[in-house]
Amino acid sequence: MLDVHEHITDAVKTPALVRLAPNVVLIRFETLKVYAALGALRHLLDTGVIRPGQTVVDSSSGIYALALAMACHRYDLRCHIVASTTVDDATRAQLEILGATVDQMPPSDDLRLDQNRRVARVRELLATDPGLHWMRQYHDPVHHLGYAELAELLRHALPGARLTVVGSVGTGASTGGLIRALRRHDPGVRLVGVQPFGSVTFGSERFTDPDAIIAGIGSAIAFDNVHHDLYDQVHWLDFQHAMAATVALMRDHAVFAGLSTGAAHLVASWEARDAPDRTHLVIGADTGHRYTQRVFTRHREAIDPAGLAPLVISDLGDLAMPWSTMEWARRGARVPAQERRRKDAVL
Repeated sequence: MLDVHEHITDAVKTPALVRLAPNVVLIRFETLKVYAALGALRHLLDTGVIRPGQTVVDSSSGIYALALAMACHRYDLRCHIVASTTVDDATRAQLEILGATVDQMPPSDDLRLDQNRRVARVRELLATDPGLHWMRQYHDPVHHLGYAELAELLRHALPGARLTVVGSVGTGASTGGLIRALRRHDPGVRLVGVQPFGSVTFGSERFTDPDAIIAGIGSAIAFDNVHHDLYDQVHWLDFQHAMAATVALMRDHAVFAGLSTGAAHLVASWEARDAPDRTHLVIGADTGHRYTQRVFTRHREAIDPAGLAPLVISDLGDLAMPWSTMEWARRGARVPAQERRRKDAVL
C-alpha cells in the first residue's frame, strides 16, 4: 500500500531493504542523514532552542547539507551551509533552489585543511550574526535522536534477527544513534565501523591515501558524536578497495550507491563468512551520483573484490594498508600505552 506523504522528507527517509546474500541485507537510502536533520530540528523547535524563521548553519561534505536544507524547508527555517570542496554542482544547485545560502571552500586534496577551513568560516559567521544557530552535526548529540525511528522500522522488518550493523563511522551519529536504539531491545546487536586510512577517529592518521577524501567515512578532526565504546569491530580500507566494492555492488546487484556503501558491503561480506548465523545489515547512506567521475566512470580500473581480505590485527601499531581489521570490543577512545608507543615509533 502506498502512502501519500505530506513532505518530501518523509519519502526520502523511507529506506529500501535489499537482500545481497543469505545473511547480508542492504538498507539503502537516498539520503540517510534526513533522519539526523529532522530529529535534530524537531527537538530544537520543541524545546524552544530555535524558532520558525531562524537561520541554522552548519558545515557539510554533502549529504547532511541537503538533508538539513530539506528539513529547514519543511519546518520553515532558514539554512546556511559551509560546504566542503567535495560538494558537487548538482548538490549545490539543489541547496540554492531550496533557499540555502552556500559558502564553498576552495579546491583542496587535504581533508584536514578543508575541515578546518569550514569550521573557521562557521565561527566567522557566528561572530557576525549571534542569532545564527550552529547545528554542530559533528558534536551535538541531538543528531542521534532521529535514528530511533529507523531502529523501530528495522525491528519490525527483521524480527528476531541476530543483527550485525555495518556502516561508515563518519560523524558517528547514524551508527551511534541507530545502535543505541537497537540495543535497548537487544544488547547483543553488534556494530562494525568502517574507516579510511588517514582518519583520526580510530587512530590511522599517520597514513596517507591520496584518493581517500571519502566523504562520510572518516575525519581529519575529532568528533564528539563518535562514541568509540559502541563499536565491536573496526575496519580500515583504502580508496581502491572501497572503489572495487562500490563498482561490484552495481555490477552484481544493480545497486547504484556511494563509496561508503561499497566499503560497508565489502566489510559485511567478509564478516558474514565468519558469522553465518547473524544478519549483517549494510548501511547504504546515499546514492552514487556524486561519485560518478571518481568511481563509476573508472569502473574498468576497479580490482576484483572476490579475493580481497583484511589483515587481522590486535594492536593499532600493526595497522597496515590497504585493509586492516581489529576487534574494538566496545572500549573507549583512549589508545593503550603499548599501542601509543608503537604509533610514536612509527611517526
